[in-house]
Amino acid sequence: MPTVAVYNINGDQVGEIHLRDDVFGVPVHMSVLHDAVVWQLAGRRLGTHDTKTRGEVRGGGRKPWRQKGTGRARHGSIRSPIWRKGGIVFGPHPRDYSYRLPRKVRRLAMKSALSAKVQDGKIVVLEDLKLEQPRTKDMVRILGNLKVNDKALVVTADREENVIKSARNIPGIKPMSADGLNVYDLLAHNTLVITKDAVARVQEVLAQ
Repeated sequence: MPTVAVYNINGDQVGEIHLRDDVFGVPVHMSVLHDAVVWQLAGRRLGTHDTKTRGEVRGGGRKPWRQKGTGRARHGSIRSPIWRKGGIVFGPHPRDYSYRLPRKVRRLAMKSALSAKVQDGKIVVLEDLKLEQPRTKDMVRILGNLKVNDKALVVTADREENVIKSARNIPGIKPMSADGLNVYDLLAHNTLVITKDAVARVQEVLAQ
């Protein structure tokens, strides 16, 4: 059972927390992590690219020249794909790139990403994280006390508006609630800063 230290916002250790083996102590499956990241990025694609076929481009309503007798190749429309400014044959059209990833694979990917953070010593558990007012300077001070000087994911149990507004404009820092925790952001950030309540929420969901 992994055990990590618990800190307060001043950077002082105030205790320890035991993490569940079946959530924070599973083997890291690289192929599952890859599948989850590709699935997430595919779901984010807009799919709004579009090209025009020969039936959609402008012009080409009449035959450019008569069929025989000109010495030139026969053509029926100047909007044929072989003409300049003609239609596109197999170009992209609006589509949905999202697809379904099995629930067990998604859960295993989350567990693998969390376990990797524990194994690398890149998880910082906070006793609590609440701010009376949104102030970036306060968040910078808290991260400095925790010796977090690289890209970090700041996770609270519930949506804390003051925390989000204080951290969202700090380069490399991304705040979110436990409900929004995902594999891509876990892998994209070097350090996971998470509150005790958020740990309990994540364990409650993933241990089912």
